[in-house]
Amino acid sequence: QVQLVESGGGLVQAGGSLRLSCAASGRTFSSSAMAWFRQAPGKEREFVAAINWDSTSTYYATSVKGRFTISRDNAKNTVYLQMNSLKPEDTAVYCCAARNSGLPGTSRLNYNYWGQGTQVTVSS
Repeated sequence: QVQLVESGGGLVQAGGSLRLSCAASGRTFSSSAMAWFRQAPGKEREFVAAINWDSTSTYYATSVKGRFTISRDNAKNTVYLQMNSLKPEDTAVYCCAARNSGLPGTSRLNYNYWGQGTQVTVSS
């Protein structure tokens, strides 16, 4: 079992930055692929970024590539999402997810464990 707790969300002006953190409990974190998804009001949950177990591969949605960076610290059981040049359309609840595999995927169906999410609001 893996439990995930996100933090770092908040209100920021367009062009600003935020760093989200996701703290994981459980013995399997270091062997798990991790990802961030987001869900805006009235929209489906969408993939944002993913990272494999040893940080050698990362994947990004086209809409965030070049602005967001996913990283992890296996010693701290934590995955991060650095978000720069934020836009109003980035407003959403951001959730982290863990997979029972070291290889990431871009579908929410690939992931076995989910956090409750943290709200990110970008004002124009």
